[in-house]
Amino acid sequence: MNFDRPLTRRESIRKLFRWSGYVTLAGATQWPLFTLPDAWATEAKKGFIIEGRGQTDGFSVKDLTRKVFEAAGGIKRFVSRGDVVVIKPNISWARHPRFAATTHPEVLSAVIELCQEAGAKRVRIADNTIHDARRCFAITGAGKVAKETGADLIYPRSSLMRNMKLRGNRLDVWPVFIPLVEADKVINLPVAKHHSLSTLTLGMKNWIGAVDGSRWSLHQDINQSIVDLAQFFQPAVTLIDAIRIMTKNGPSGGSTDYVAIKNTLILSDDPVAADARASMLFGLKPERIGFIHLAQKGGLGTYDFSKLENKRVVM
Repeated sequence: MNFDRPLTRRESIRKLFRWSGYVTLAGATQWPLFTLPDAWATEAKKGFIIEGRGQTDGFSVKDLTRKVFEAAGGIKRFVSRGDVVVIKPNISWARHPRFAATTHPEVLSAVIELCQEAGAKRVRIADNTIHDARRCFAITGAGKVAKETGADLIYPRSSLMRNMKLRGNRLDVWPVFIPLVEADKVINLPVAKHHSLSTLTLGMKNWIGAVDGSRWSLHQDINQSIVDLAQFFQPAVTLIDAIRIMTKNGPSGGSTDYVAIKNTLILSDDPVAADARASMLFGLKPERIGFIHLAQKGGLGTYDFSKLENKRVVM
């Protein structure tokens, strides 16, 4: 396969189909060829948003994760038997979970187990980290989760990046972390936190960890960059981890003084709605967050929650 010419997402998958049955990445792991993601289906449906809250002492984060998926109709609504699923957490910083800079490991573990119970053929964890990946995997708890669950932890490296046509308003051709476009299903699993440039980093901004290239360039017009990436990466569902949120000094944090305990999870098939609801945990209005406003204007979703099926789960 010739990777010199930038490919669209659909072209990438179609070209993979023509191969002899497997894709060999980094000379080691053979990856099976997959079906086109359901995100390309054109059938209209009413979206949903579910907010789960742990309000009792000693509530289980993993049980709360399961409950929000049950409220959405169960994990099998999003993952089918035989799927290869890639989970995209935010584990970009070598920070302990108590600092709220990275996705809570218990949430990550619960989602992996749910996918496995749904019959997923493989479950993979992928994030193009900012700090050294091995340190991030160890300190955030993602490495331990992968070991305990049997999920594949994908090490980000140049051999797994391919130039693809994003067709965004600002981003046209950009290097993409290829496991995320080869998957049958992708689950977006960000942590909710403050960001010094975009005000917040939530679900849509989490896709910056799904590409390579110059982060400095991405940050120059960060709100449009976020929306361009969000229209390219279309996850089966977004689950925002707001068990702990970082209220300032984001995105890296570094002190528990910047952390607020919210014990909340937000699940939605609408990426704009998920981010909008999460922004309210910070006392902010969704329409005043640049990338949320642009994303709704661009038709990626809505922060008019009355247009969605709304549910709440309390433990």
